[in-house]
Amino acid sequence: MRIKKAMGFLTPPVILPYRGFGTIKKAYLNGHVLDDRRLYEAKEKDRRTRNLKAMMSRYMADALPGVQVLICFLGQEKVVETGDNGYFEAEFEFDTPQEPGWHKATFQVLDKLVDYQEPREFYEEVLLLDDSPRFGIISDIDDTILVSHATRIHRKLSLILTKNAKTRMPFDGVSSFYNALHMHKEQPLNPIFYVSSSEWNLYDFLEDFCDTQQIPKGVFMLQDLKENLWSVLTSGGGSHRHKVNKVRRILDLYPDLAFVLIGDSGQRDAEIYAEIIANYPGRILVVYIRDVSNRNRDVYVEHLSDMAREDGVDMVMVRDTADAARHAYTLGLLDRDEVHEVEAAVAAR
Repeated sequence: MRIKKAMGFLTPPVILPYRGFGTIKKAYLNGHVLDDRRLYEAKEKDRRTRNLKAMMSRYMADALPGVQVLICFLGQEKVVETGDNGYFEAEFEFDTPQEPGWHKATFQVLDKLVDYQEPREFYEEVLLLDDSPRFGIISDIDDTILVSHATRIHRKLSLILTKNAKTRMPFDGVSSFYNALHMHKEQPLNPIFYVSSSEWNLYDFLEDFCDTQQIPKGVFMLQDLKENLWSVLTSGGGSHRHKVNKVRRILDLYPDLAFVLIGDSGQRDAEIYAEIIANYPGRILVVYIRDVSNRNRDVYVEHLSDMAREDGVDMVMVRDTADAARHAYTLGLLDRDEVHEVEAAVAAR
């Protein structure tokens, strides 16, 4: 950062705040501060070159460490400092319970990094939960809701570099199924957490994708920010151990809330969810695993399903979203009309 500043290459900092989450007594907010991060508004008619530039911008921005960030939320102010990778996190506690639901937070860089830097506020929302939801949903993203070909590097790379949030495709019926779980009848909204091995670089893309495809608004919990273009090649990879820690964090924060877990067979969702089932007895209602793998992998996932069943939880391998909806009906999570809506969405493609 010092070299870029000395050479006059440093641009005004950009805060990328992420959706926060918490309870009516406590909240967690986080984000990154970056230099030279251009944000492209995706359009359905965008050419491949524009999509390529947008994706390159996500991975080539520099993280800014040691930057002071002012966060204002529900009448409180906190100043935090970014770490080595430009990341910051803040915890807010409330003496009196707050209203559940989504609340706006504001973020502002306090340090003046360049001469022509104007004061600028950034905004994001924070989800606070009380004890009214029936259950929560924790879902993977790649090859669970978003067609990604995560285990096929060439097809995956082509999608990442040439498509955008408006042109990437969800799996059939995902919007109907997730909305039915999220808004079942007229009961309080059931919260959704998207826990993925995608990097924070892709946050704006994933947020825009879900909004475009009418997939319910939720909290994203992603992997560490990457700062070079080569990281596109390994996007969504790694040990996936971080997903276990993130799921545990959710379950620990909401100890009285049971969860539906949704993933796919292509990577390690089944192993992660089997571990969660074993360590959190009585907390998992059901697990749905979208079948996107070969037969050898399927055999192992079926073995994990048998282990989960011994712990009293169905881990169901599904061919499509309609299979999951029909099983959810048997558990009372969906009604017949909601199942028919999902089936119609799957059949329409």
